[in-house]
Amino acid sequence: MDATSNLLVEIGTEELPPTALLALSNAFAGCFREQLDGAGIGFETIEPFASPRRLALLVRGILTRQPDREILRRGPAVQSAFGPDGLPTKAALGFAGSCGVPVDALAREVTDKGEWLAFRSTLSGALTTSLVPDVTEAALARLPIPKRMRWGEGSEEFVRPVHWVCLLLGTEAIPGRILGTEAGRHTHGHRFHHPDPINVPDATEYAELLRSRGSVEPDFKRRRDLVRSQVEALAAANGLRARVDDALLDEVTALVEWPSAILGHFDAAYLAIPPEVLIETMRSNQKYFPVEDTSGVLQASFITVANIESRDPDQVRAGNERVIRPRFADAAFFWAQDLKQPLEGYAQRLETVVFQDRLGTVAEKSARVARLARDLASSIGVDPDLAARAARLSRCDLVTSMVYEFPGLQGTMGRYYAEHANEDPCVCAAMEEQYLPRFAGDVLPTSPCGRVLAIADRVDTLVGIFGIGLRPTGAKDPYGLRRASIGVLRILIETPLELDLRELIASAASAYPQGLLSKDVEAAALAYVIDRLRGYYHERGVSADTIEAVLHTGVTRPTDLDARLAAVTAFRSMSGSASLAAANKRIRNILSKAGVDIEFGSECPQTNGQLLKEPAEIRLAARVEELSSLVVPLARSRDYVGVLHRLSDLETDLEAFFDQVMVMVEDPDIRENRIRLLSSLAGLFLLVADISRLQE
Repeated sequence: MDATSNLLVEIGTEELPPTALLALSNAFAGCFREQLDGAGIGFETIEPFASPRRLALLVRGILTRQPDREILRRGPAVQSAFGPDGLPTKAALGFAGSCGVPVDALAREVTDKGEWLAFRSTLSGALTTSLVPDVTEAALARLPIPKRMRWGEGSEEFVRPVHWVCLLLGTEAIPGRILGTEAGRHTHGHRFHHPDPINVPDATEYAELLRSRGSVEPDFKRRRDLVRSQVEALAAANGLRARVDDALLDEVTALVEWPSAILGHFDAAYLAIPPEVLIETMRSNQKYFPVEDTSGVLQASFITVANIESRDPDQVRAGNERVIRPRFADAAFFWAQDLKQPLEGYAQRLETVVFQDRLGTVAEKSARVARLARDLASSIGVDPDLAARAARLSRCDLVTSMVYEFPGLQGTMGRYYAEHANEDPCVCAAMEEQYLPRFAGDVLPTSPCGRVLAIADRVDTLVGIFGIGLRPTGAKDPYGLRRASIGVLRILIETPLELDLRELIASAASAYPQGLLSKDVEAAALAYVIDRLRGYYHERGVSADTIEAVLHTGVTRPTDLDARLAAVTAFRSMSGSASLAAANKRIRNILSKAGVDIEFGSECPQTNGQLLKEPAEIRLAARVEELSSLVVPLARSRDYVGVLHRLSDLETDLEAFFDQVMVMVEDPDIRENRIRLLSSLAGLFLLVADISRLQE
């Protein structure tokens, strides 16, 4: 049995970027795993560690020696390796010489392409200790670091300067240099609690040594849980509740090695400022956790997490209270200044803010969105004047002092300023809801004006950017068109709203000056949005062939497409659906050879009853006529499940038709009549989808 041990790799650095620490740690583990797999070194598990000043891995059950590998070298083909006299040719002699053996020592390998001379040898595996430095360097080189830095006089580059490296295989220190630093068997504890080196006698003792002697919790998840529990316990002990945001929790965890939660306070007079401003200041600027009472009302307190167990925590508390005070004072000043004029008073300043060089200013964009919002509002029962008003005010908060200082509050401050100016509640809600959904899985706008504005703004951007040729690529989407398109689709489908994408895009394009946009902008933008539907439904578990079957109808109303997809999904669970799909494929093939293309919405041709000869075709024609009168009304009412349920009864008649009837007969009239019958049948299925595209 191959010997195994445990490997410790630790890279000690200056403070790593907190927002990237967890990603770097996960990537280091992944890249190291790939390097071990590539070297053929087996192992059981990789346990990552990450703190502000270290990235580390504990590889358990790793082989202490790389397995021996058999190497196969293929030489010339046997037929060219020997002459007519049976003697080896120059090709055979040259290959044998390169392998260091006589020709008769070479093996023969038979493949499906012939027989070849071959040489097999065994390469002894290297000791793991000799491979670890190179494996580590290669893994570090592949980390996702946008901008690497250099330090000292060396040429090494990393996200931060490296100060120490610890490499251990079991109890054995591994010699080598990583990023210009000699490896040893020492780690370092907390910068203040234990700045001296700590000898690591065994790789498996690493984490516990740092905890017990170094005042460092090296496990990111355990440290994260510790931060959360301390913050929540401290809040509860004071009758409060902490607002623990996951992103902030990750960042704070990446900033501390030995967390210590401290409760601080600020002047309650600042609570007159909108709570979102205070929360943004505490979270983004100071990395504090806001606290609220049991009813969810923000309180004049916060919780900070220090990276030290202070002998005088009151001094730490006072320092944190002192640094937050001027930030809140600035926020109060911005709030007071912005309220000196109504939200509409900022509209003129939008004329100086460029949205896009060729598409004009933000003021021009707001005017286009207002026109589109008015059109949309009329079609879905929303007050057009309110929708247009919301669009005209939608970007005004961008030029306020508060949003200039806190860009993340755009929309939120617009709502506050609109409420202060006594705008209609629907308009006020739209100021914030226009940005929804912000990300995958985010909530959707709930107010009528918010929905209209969210759609109109996104479609205007999509059409404008597509129209001037700045279309997104696989790697670049600077205007967020992919996210915008999915946002529109989600609002239309999940709300739902009965709007047609083709009409939406055409209406948006008509608001731009003549000749500014490319001629194909409407078709290109529509195709792009429809293509996003594939990903939208794929994430919801809808099969690709079901999606294609429905999209092939050419329908561009998302709510209608959604109903069809649900119907086809249900149809696939019906008995006989597979045979009906196969029959439709056969019908499509026959029609294609006959030069007939059945399109969605086209009128089905009539069959001449006098030309029906065979009992199977007579019966099928009667069933098609009978079902046509039933399913067409169902399709008009969007009962697509009912349509496919009715059509599933055709399974037996279709099988009999194909068993007993030849479609492509010599008589042109009979042949044409049978093609008409199949066209009519295909047209009935196409009332829902092209099920010939379904895979068995």
